[in-house]
Amino acid sequence: MRTSTGARVGQYAALLAYLVFLAFPFLWLISIAFKPPRELASLHPTWIPEHPTLDNFRQAFDEQPLLRAGLNSLLAALGAAVIAVLIATPTAYVMARRRGRLAKAATGWVVVSQAFPFVLLIIPLFLVLKNLGLIDSVPGLVMVYVVWSLPFALWMLTGYVRAVPRELEEAAAVDGAGRLRTLVSVTAPLLGPGIVATALFAFITAWNEFFFALVLLKTPEKQTLPVILTHFIGAEGVADLGPLAAAAFLATLPSLLVFALIQRRITGGMLAGAVKS
Repeated sequence: MRTSTGARVGQYAALLAYLVFLAFPFLWLISIAFKPPRELASLHPTWIPEHPTLDNFRQAFDEQPLLRAGLNSLLAALGAAVIAVLIATPTAYVMARRRGRLAKAATGWVVVSQAFPFVLLIIPLFLVLKNLGLIDSVPGLVMVYVVWSLPFALWMLTGYVRAVPRELEEAAAVDGAGRLRTLVSVTAPLLGPGIVATALFAFITAWNEFFFALVLLKTPEKQTLPVILTHFIGAEGVADLGPLAAAAFLATLPSLLVFALIQRRITGGMLAGAVKS
């Protein structure tokens, strides 16, 4: 009994330490965002600002086009989410229902492709976009985000499709419905939670992405929020700390709010995808 109680206390202590570890950067970011320059330069920093101010937020909006960059990020993230779901839904249905070697090979490729580093993909993607005339454009960035998020979207939706009973589709086939009609009228409505979770996952991934946007977007008017945040760092590597923290805080809020709303569904999709039927 004592061993069980001690183990439970140790588990809760480890969980608390992990939560503190995760929350510390965000809490410190909030603290810096509301501190005036004098407190930022203090040799004895405090958690709670002694004289909180909104000047950092005003200065951030004055120095950089945060609203325009936010709109670019929103368009890229929404476009990537919608296109990824439209492609992944029928593809995941085929991968889940087919039992041949081709379906197994496709599933294996989806898993393996998650291990590809960014640097390995950026050169071929850059060449493809250059031939299509989509370099330095938000539509080109959307294509890259779709390619990057599609494997995980397929994995998630495949797990959801496998959770749908085959008997429902067989009953629809008896009534004369074809594959497409069955997918649209029977399977897709049951995949609602999975489709929503997949779309929001693709949205969060695109919203927070930095490397592809940095390489592909050169015109300042087309850059996304993660790239604009680097403009608060001077040529000598000295950061304008207050405005940078304020802008980073605003840029982080949308993804945090979205993830807080869908984290249960994302976890459910990952667990469903891990179960072999």
